[in-house]
Amino acid sequence: MMQKGTAQQQAMVQEAVNRWWWPSLMMFGPADKDSPNSEQSMRWGIKRVTNDQLRQKFVDATIPQAEILGVTVPDPALKWNEERQSYDFGEIDWAEFWRVVGGEGPCNRERLAARNKAWNDGAWVRDAALAHTRKQALRKEAA
Repeated sequence: MMQKGTAQQQAMVQEAVNRWWWPSLMMFGPADKDSPNSEQSMRWGIKRVTNDQLRQKFVDATIPQAEILGVTVPDPALKWNEERQSYDFGEIDWAEFWRVVGGEGPCNRERLAARNKAWNDGAWVRDAALAHTRKQALRKEAA
C-alpha cells in the first residue's frame, strides 16, 4: 500500500475520495444523451471525445490507482466488465449536477461573496480610470 500516512491521514484521504468521487465524474459534463452541445461540437471538431467517453477513461485510469493506494471508491455498482475491458459504475445523480450548475453548490455563497467583495473593493480603480478618461477627454476638447 502506497498510502503510508498515519491512520488519521489515511482517513482524510478516504474522506476526500468519498466527497469528491461523484463530483469528479460530473465534471466531464452531462451524459451524452443530455448534453445540448456535444453532438454539434463533435461534428465541428471542437471535441474529439464525448463526455461519456472521457468519464469512462477517467474511471478506467483512476480505479487501479485507488486500489494501489488502498482507497475505496464510494460506488457499490463499480465492477470490472471483462467483455468491455472497462469498469462499470453507478448512475450519477444528475439532479445534483444541475443544482450545482444552477448555483446551489456547497460553496456557491462563499464564491459569490468573494466575487462581490472583489468587485466592491475594486470600485476605486474603476472610478479612477473613468476620472482619468474624462480628464483626458476634457484636455482634448480644450486643446
